[in-house]
Amino acid sequence: MSLFSTLNTGKTALNASQIAIATTSQNISNADNDSYTRQRVSFAASSPLYTQGVSIGSGVSVTSIVRIHDEFVYSKLREASSNLSYDTFSTKTLQETAKYFPDLSDSGLAQDLTNYFTEWSNLASNTTEGSQKIALIQKSVTLTTNIQSTRDSLRSLQDSMNTQLKTAVDEMNSIGSQIADLNKQIGIVEATKGASANDLRDQRDKLELTLSKLVNISVFKGNITSDTTVDANMTDTGKEYYLNISGASFVDGPTFHPIVIDNSSNESSYYSISSQMQDGRLYGLTEQLSGGKIGAILDLRGRVIDKSVNGGYPQDGILQGYIDDLDSFAQTFITETNNIYAQSAQKRMDSPSLSLQGNESLKNVYNNMNDGSMDVIVYDTNGKEVARKTLNINGMTTMSDDTFSQSILTQFNSDTDDNHDNNALNDVSDYFKAEFMDNGSFSISPTSLNNGYTVAIKDNGSNFPGIIGVSQFLTGNDASNINVKTEYKENPSALQGYGAPIAGNHSVANSMLQLQYTSLNFYHKDGSISQGTIQGQYSAFTAKIATDASAAKSQYDTNEALNATITSEFQSISGVNKEEELIDLMQYQKSFAAAAKIITTIDQMLDTLLGIKS
Repeated sequence: MSLFSTLNTGKTALNASQIAIATTSQNISNADNDSYTRQRVSFAASSPLYTQGVSIGSGVSVTSIVRIHDEFVYSKLREASSNLSYDTFSTKTLQETAKYFPDLSDSGLAQDLTNYFTEWSNLASNTTEGSQKIALIQKSVTLTTNIQSTRDSLRSLQDSMNTQLKTAVDEMNSIGSQIADLNKQIGIVEATKGASANDLRDQRDKLELTLSKLVNISVFKGNITSDTTVDANMTDTGKEYYLNISGASFVDGPTFHPIVIDNSSNESSYYSISSQMQDGRLYGLTEQLSGGKIGAILDLRGRVIDKSVNGGYPQDGILQGYIDDLDSFAQTFITETNNIYAQSAQKRMDSPSLSLQGNESLKNVYNNMNDGSMDVIVYDTNGKEVARKTLNINGMTTMSDDTFSQSILTQFNSDTDDNHDNNALNDVSDYFKAEFMDNGSFSISPTSLNNGYTVAIKDNGSNFPGIIGVSQFLTGNDASNINVKTEYKENPSALQGYGAPIAGNHSVANSMLQLQYTSLNFYHKDGSISQGTIQGQYSAFTAKIATDASAAKSQYDTNEALNATITSEFQSISGVNKEEELIDLMQYQKSFAAAAKIITTIDQMLDTLLGIKS
């Protein structure tokens, strides 16, 4: 054992202290970097020298610089971040939705409904008063306009979800590409024995956390180890890396498999999401993706899309559910209003053009058409009923095809003794005839024998008059197009509040007034039927929106607390403690000074030795 060997021993101590000081400095520099994982230097005694039967130490070596990282805790942090991101986006969106339904004492659709029925009450007191008709039309226009506007707002919000979905998926693909590139860099660095790409692994972890805020991910990193001589936590040291999203491979080591998002085949322009297989086939992910911002967007916007159904708009989703509920509300409101208005005697009746073929079953085309009947009533010029005929509707009834059941046209135009008086010239078909045109419109027009007679239809549960629109006060078929008939907006005096066309008859206006208290059926797109009054159904609808927003906020508060707890746990393991690092810095500084003392001592000894020889 020579002095030069001892000098080398001091040198190893000096180098080890220098590396430790550099590592501690790196930790302190990144103390405020949340994505940084603190590092620790691992020391080991160098291999000893054996001479004359004695083992003499040769110094110290740095075996590695270790990341203090627990993969198990980090996986919990990814999951908590994903859940919190989901709740954050959902809560914000649902609270925005709730603002579309203020329903304060002097605003909102609830107040519009109250004003609407108040004007029908005023008209019922005097059905011929022009100013009351004008007021009713104005309130009706306000109500229908606000229903349309509210639905448009919901659709615009849903459309924005679709736009944000594209942006989020693009960001997801960008992150996936960066992770694959980092895997390549990590592989190059760690190809050298003993080398650890700590900072690159930190960058990859940060991207994983960012990705988890977009969508739930599953990560497999190969070799997860625990070395209690260095740190008791389970850290990732393997070179394998697999990142899956809903069962689809997204990143496989240095290989990135982008997610495909496309709307080219959908007339609504709503996106569907897929993973492209190696053979080019697409594996649908729209209904599988969960968690994070993307999962929230899909749950809000809707996932199930078929270009042939619902105009290509989703068949599910929270916002689509609100739109469907508002449509259901408007549909029943339109139908029941027009059922009543059809009781007002008219010189003729005409429906708008319908998306209906003459041989189609009415019940198959319209989800709110019921088995039932309706009475066609004819009045003379004095308002006296002169003829009445009952038309029946069942599951096979069509407009003009008698293959399985008597059609509407056949029942209406058949020569029957409606009055049971053996007089063939005073029945419904003698005064009016029904036609179904090629453009899908239905009309009831006077015959040549008609001399001032009028016709009305009283529905008995079928909903035919209101659905077909034989005599409309309200036009449209749902919240997207509900409106007041143009004729009445342009000429309010044409509005009629009577049934039989005689002075003092207020039956239609009174029935409209009573409609607000009547329990009605509301037909939903999923086939279910709910019952309630018009205002009760609307109140239930708005209460659901408020409840959903409140539940989302409650879930957000819970997950925010959970995320804070897990973040604190993660930081306690991997975060930098400045006080602890400063203590380490002073310790390594003393070690460095001691190592320097060894070298100066050996140097003095060498000078003494050389002096003896001289």
